[in-house]
Amino acid sequence: MTVFISAGQTPSSSETGIEGVVTISPAQPGPTRADSPGSKPFANAAFVVANEKSEVASFTTDDQGRFRISVPPGHYKVSIKGKRPGIGRYGPFEVDVVPGKMTRVQWDCDSGIR
Repeated sequence: MTVFISAGQTPSSSETGIEGVVTISPAQPGPTRADSPGSKPFANAAFVVANEKSEVASFTTDDQGRFRISVPPGHYKVSIKGKRPGIGRYGPFEVDVVPGKMTRVQWDCDSGIR
């Protein structure tokens, strides 16, 4: 199940799930320059959400690295969908979701470039 959420949606007060931003850094190889950001939004990246038993949902970040997904309360691991060859780290990120609340997160993936 893939979820695409527009920025204009109004959250329900009883909605339970995860929302946030995923960034990736370093944004470019070589030394970090003062006039350029060290990280950038991880746009249009597909992730899977799994509990201890199996995958329960998936989502794709928007062009600003944002996402919002409804999942039942519980403990989850979120990682990039599909195996990425080569260097870099894309999770897993752990998150606890409580009833009636959207858990806000900000995760940074490591592009592996230096």
